[in-house]
Amino acid sequence: MTDTTPRYLNSGKVLPATLPFSEAVQLGNLLILSGQLGNLPGTLTLAPGGIAAETKQMMENIKTTLEAHGYSMANVIKCTAMLADMAEWPAFNAVYETYFDPSRKPARSAFGTSGLAVGARIEMECMAAK
Repeated sequence: MTDTTPRYLNSGKVLPATLPFSEAVQLGNLLILSGQLGNLPGTLTLAPGGIAAETKQMMENIKTTLEAHGYSMANVIKCTAMLADMAEWPAFNAVYETYFDPSRKPARSAFGTSGLAVGARIEMECMAAK
């Protein structure tokens, strides 16, 4: 393998293996995560309790996926958040910001959607680099 050969990764620790995509793709030192939901690991069942609970579970899922492939939250350089309702932005942000060192905040984009998979309130994709 060279640094220009993508590695398609699936640890099986968060997402069911039957889904039609990789949980992450590694290219050199860059790790690109597929969108993560606030699903309970190994299922498509969302964490109960609304946006705050889903956000916490989603962030834990991101952390688990990163660690499964040798990365950490400190390696995250970019996130894109998709919210089913932008009015829930403050509740999402209150949980999100607890996962990052204030001096090393990733670049981030966010937008509202007309719907997310399995009725989720939040989905986020991230990129990490070493």
